[in-house]
Amino acid sequence: MVQARFHLPGLRYNFPLNMLWVSLLKQHPEYFREGVEIASFFGCFPFALWNGGREIDPNDQCDAGFITGVIKTINNAGIPVRYTFTNPLITEEDLDDPFCNFCMQAGADHKNEVLVYSPLLEEYIRKNYPTYAIDSTTCKEIKDIDALNEEMEKDYKYVVLDYNLNGKWDMIEKITHPEKLEVLVNATCTPNCPRRGEHYRDIAKRQKIILENRKLPPEKRKPVPGWECKYGVENTVYTIQKYPTVIKPDEIWDEYIPRGVVNFKIEGRTGNLFNLIDTYCLYMLKPECINEVRFQITRNLEQSGIISVHGPRPAKWP
Repeated sequence: MVQARFHLPGLRYNFPLNMLWVSLLKQHPEYFREGVEIASFFGCFPFALWNGGREIDPNDQCDAGFITGVIKTINNAGIPVRYTFTNPLITEEDLDDPFCNFCMQAGADHKNEVLVYSPLLEEYIRKNYPTYAIDSTTCKEIKDIDALNEEMEKDYKYVVLDYNLNGKWDMIEKITHPEKLEVLVNATCTPNCPRRGEHYRDIAKRQKIILENRKLPPEKRKPVPGWECKYGVENTVYTIQKYPTVIKPDEIWDEYIPRGVVNFKIEGRTGNLFNLIDTYCLYMLKPECINEVRFQITRNLEQSGIISVHGPRPAKWP
């Protein structure tokens, strides 16, 4: 049977949507394209110093009960939790971070995963949390086919392809283990973004300042530098369709799966909820079912209080 294994973004903000999506797939498989499976939920719990790739809300913080509850719920659905611990600037001191180690301990008894960038953190996780499968992140920006195949030979469950190689069939067909390859289908960054690596490092620096500031009185806190980037920050699922790096839904079944590539990552950990709903619908549903499911999802989120539609607010006159 055809497999199209999707890795969905969000352990925190998108968790309700993701669980609703899992329920929809179980109850109404007829809405979905052939062979759609949910392979993991990826992300982190705020505020995780080891996080990488996407900004965390500096004012957010998860408690122990929320973390253990979310992990249990996801794992009970037969889905791995996959931490995006891809901070590229990890130090020896950072390895002792109590919150990140708690997150690892909370999921250590199940078949969960970690995306890694830093060799230092990877070694630490392999030694201290051996039950976790390790995945190689797209943040490494590996664009050379020989280097990519070397990565494939290492002890990684999956290797996430640099999005700039999407559709490069001459290279993809030379990959030695296509079953381990994972492709990012909806990269919102412009092709060959010149600030991509800089952005990852900037996120890491700001996270450290934010955590240090939490331990200081207001008058001693350091300013957290801002980040502005013109490369894709305002993009949506529709505006990115012009990019050659974006994978069209039909390409998954017509091009990638026949080449042995079955793992597909959807980005959007911190994106707009409605943009993510449309992205899920576009990639995983049969085209003729999209409008009906979009309506059902939105109504369900409203009824469950995840989104709110306000009624009239009477005022006095005169």
